[in-house]
Amino acid sequence: MGRSLFLCIVDNYFVQRKDIVGKLGLSALQKITAVFQMLVYGVPADATDEYIKIAKSTSIESLKRFCRDVVEVFAEQYLRSPNATDFARLVRIGKDHGFPGMLGSLDCMHWKWKNCPMA
Repeated sequence: MGRSLFLCIVDNYFVQRKDIVGKLGLSALQKITAVFQMLVYGVPADATDEYIKIAKSTSIESLKRFCRDVVEVFAEQYLRSPNATDFARLVRIGKDHGFPGMLGSLDCMHWKWKNCPMA
């Protein structure tokens, strides 16, 4: 993730602050690393404590805030229903790949595909 993209998503929650006695709290890097571990690798929130030294509740709160911020920043352009231009482009892509009239994904339902990625 580039710095400019990172700065678009990060809000005040992810900024490192001092507590009441002046001790620095968790850094933005720790919180974002925990979020990425959960999103990318499926690591449970309580397992982030081992590697990043961050509590389960903080990991979950970081994940919620990160997802909320991503939606806030990118919803208008990327997280919307397709318009007529998008629809035409998706149909053209399907046709170019030998699936005329297809809109969306096949989800590997009717294809024998060794090593098919599964969610």
